[in-house]
Amino acid sequence: MILQGTLVNMAAVAIGCGAGLVIGKGIPERASDNLQKGLGLCTLYIGISGALVDVQILAVVLSMAVGALIGGLADLDGMLCRLGDRIQEKMKVGGKSSVSDAFVSASLLFCVGAMSIVGSIQSGLGEHSTIYTKSLLDGVMAVVFTSRLGFGVIFSCGAILVYQGFFEILASVVGPYMTDPLTALIACVGSIIIAGLGLNMIGAAKIKVMNLVPAIFVAVPVYYLFEWIAKLNA
Repeated sequence: MILQGTLVNMAAVAIGCGAGLVIGKGIPERASDNLQKGLGLCTLYIGISGALVDVQILAVVLSMAVGALIGGLADLDGMLCRLGDRIQEKMKVGGKSSVSDAFVSASLLFCVGAMSIVGSIQSGLGEHSTIYTKSLLDGVMAVVFTSRLGFGVIFSCGAILVYQGFFEILASVVGPYMTDPLTALIACVGSIIIAGLGLNMIGAAKIKVMNLVPAIFVAVPVYYLFEWIAKLNA
């Protein structure tokens, strides 16, 4: 089904928002912090297990190196942080959290990250496990966010539809032209980035994972480069 992963993600966030409205402010901050660390460990496990596939390690290393260099030079993480800060400042009403503030905060949480891109691409290629896991994580975090910021969080479903839907449709269009080894390489690179996100969530590292996301796209030309080299040596 078209946009299957994106629609499941939206549904999970909507359910989490409903639960958050019912619970209200009944979740202590220490409990939500502990919850995030627990989910971070799960994210770390997902990343590590997804990276343990049969691919050429040199292709993975080259993809990560070039992708990290591109992301670092472009400072994608810094650009998104500055964009989020500017939006947040403009959306403040009387120094209090508004519906727009809740929408922006939740949209940044659910959309700006490696897992949203990797999961959407994999979902477009027919592998939904990552996006389903992200949906569960987002649903739980939606409960916490809604209990703190209010019902405006639910409008982030629109951002999920546009942002993740784009990557999922793009992957579904090019998917038939991708070989299994290329798909495996992209999945491996993406899973390594997800592992980095997990380390951030548990507080073990401060990796600017968004700066690593270009590696997912760099993996495509790297794959064909290694294929060309293999043919020359044949």
